[in-house]
Amino acid sequence: MAQISTYELRRHLEFLGSDALEGRGTGTPAGYVAATYLASELRKLKLVPLGEDSTYYQDIPMHGSKPLANSSLQIFGKKNEFTLKLWQDYLLDNAGAQAFIPIPAPLVFVGYGITAPEYDYNDYQALEVAGKIVVFFEGEPPSNDVRYFAGEQATQHSLPGAKQTLALARGAAGSMMIPTPRTPSHKTWQERQREFAFEDISLYYSLTRNLSVILNPAAAEQLFEGAAYSLDELFKMDAANTLRSFSLPMKASFRGYFQQRDFLAANVAGELQGRDPLLKNSFVLISAHYDHLGIGPAVQGDSIYNGVFDNAAGVAAVLEIARAFASLPQPPARSLVFLFLTGEEKGMLGATYYTDHPLVPLYQTVANVNVDGLAMFDTFEDVVGVGAELSTLGETLEAIARELQLKTSNVPAPFSASTAFALSDQFLFANAGIPALLLMEGYHYRRTPLAEGLQRLLKWGQEIYHTPFDDLKQNINYEAAQQHSQILFAFCYALAGMKDAPQWRAGTPFVNARLRTIAERR
Repeated sequence: MAQISTYELRRHLEFLGSDALEGRGTGTPAGYVAATYLASELRKLKLVPLGEDSTYYQDIPMHGSKPLANSSLQIFGKKNEFTLKLWQDYLLDNAGAQAFIPIPAPLVFVGYGITAPEYDYNDYQALEVAGKIVVFFEGEPPSNDVRYFAGEQATQHSLPGAKQTLALARGAAGSMMIPTPRTPSHKTWQERQREFAFEDISLYYSLTRNLSVILNPAAAEQLFEGAAYSLDELFKMDAANTLRSFSLPMKASFRGYFQQRDFLAANVAGELQGRDPLLKNSFVLISAHYDHLGIGPAVQGDSIYNGVFDNAAGVAAVLEIARAFASLPQPPARSLVFLFLTGEEKGMLGATYYTDHPLVPLYQTVANVNVDGLAMFDTFEDVVGVGAELSTLGETLEAIARELQLKTSNVPAPFSASTAFALSDQFLFANAGIPALLLMEGYHYRRTPLAEGLQRLLKWGQEIYHTPFDDLKQNINYEAAQQHSQILFAFCYALAGMKDAPQWRAGTPFVNARLRTIAERR
């Protein structure tokens, strides 16, 4: 742990987070510079290259698409028809030329667009939506009972991607999501416009996508003209938890025009081979995404979305952890894979590609420790293992914390444990059967009261996260970053030396994936 250096953390962070790297956008020249830097650092450590042609690069074919203003979304009613304007009235989520509906398709309002058998809840019950466009509210049913949609915390059912996938699985031609006054994100339309101003990127071999729209509530009112309920009445029903599904007397068509490109981006990976004759054929996978948003809409004159803590800091930590392992007198029993992922901000594309095309066998990868962000405010007395409750990785983390005289804490109340686990690359590795965990600093700070620390974290998320202000001008506490990196090293060191591999808890949704990769020796 003493090998973890604040000097080295600062060196990596000040390069990767600098304006010169222009936010490390996926598939941009600056993104390639970042990948080259990472490969050169792994080469210095004499790690084994795991990429193509004995390099550190795993090349990934990708497709980029950006909608143009002359795209046309038309709504047809019994008496009126109108055209919605891109950016002003609606935004395209998962944009692409496949989102084409030349013949107007009927609209159906499906509540929140959720099917949740565990809560005996189904917005699609008694509705046929094949060939139709479903319209749903953002979020999920309000609840004060933790036994019903996790109470005040959000569940995975609330994620827009989950709703879009469900609609597609039911044969829907497309989906339209409407933010509500109760929407947890509290994003203004202007903030949403900035978020969707960036290029949409997908894996080249991704499934064909259908139309996915986010509607400005001011424009969405027109969809409910002559319907059983007005949009205002539905907002009230949403607040009272009495929302219902019904057909709308409207149809919609869409013809999109896009600026498109095909390109290669790369994951970067190196291996430190273990010393044990048997255990060296099993792997601990330590990951961090090195991409960010790149160049985007200017905010107060700044258009570079540097992504210093999301996630240049996490990359700096993994590089330092790799250096600390490489400097050991002898390597640990198990082998270690240091993986730097691209395209996380575009839908965890690098992790998806890796699990589809693993560089070491999935069934021999005993654990994934993902690093997305690093302590930046203050040194701390506790750690949070996002996903720790899902596998025996939680027990290992508790043991390491005790040894380091720290405590373990749950994801703090303002956030949701289930959605937090699903929002970064560890979720893709879990879906591939690998016990996975995101190890974060706790919120019991040594120099900051609890309430003040949580408020500071919330404020950072609201005002700094995914803006140009996540840059090197922030106050960075390198002592806290060092502490976090040391804990990560200790945790990975323990995993690399354990005789018994971590296991999923019975009943977790990832057990079958693990059994499948073992059976297939994949």
